Amino acid sequence: MNPDALRTVGLFVATALAEIVGCYLPWLWLKQGRSAWLLVPAAASLAVFAWLLTLHPQPAGRVYAAYGGVYIGVALVWLWRVDGIKPTPTDWLGVGLCFLGMLVIMFGPRQA
Repeated sequence: MNPDALRTVGLFVATALAEIVGCYLPWLWLKQGRSAWLLVPAAASLAVFAWLLTLHPQPAGRVYAAYGGVYIGVALVWLWRVDGIKPTPTDWLGVGLCFLGMLVIMFGPRQA
């Protein structure tokens, strides 16, 4: 994978983690009765998420569309590592298809 592709995928993974943490902390508060103070780092994490999306040189719509594919993969890893639920082979197949879609959207040929 070329350096631009590695940077893009790395940014997408960091962005997905920021978004998931920003949503998981309120989930802990609402579903598990944890402290409402979790909303403070959740808000910060969501601000980092939005900022990370601005670091891509591609147009915003393309970045948002492609990011979704990586988000799905990171969410499945979260399901496995944080929630303790092992993804199924069809989960992984779906992630592979989404990741392939991200690569096509971000790195496919463009008309001038």
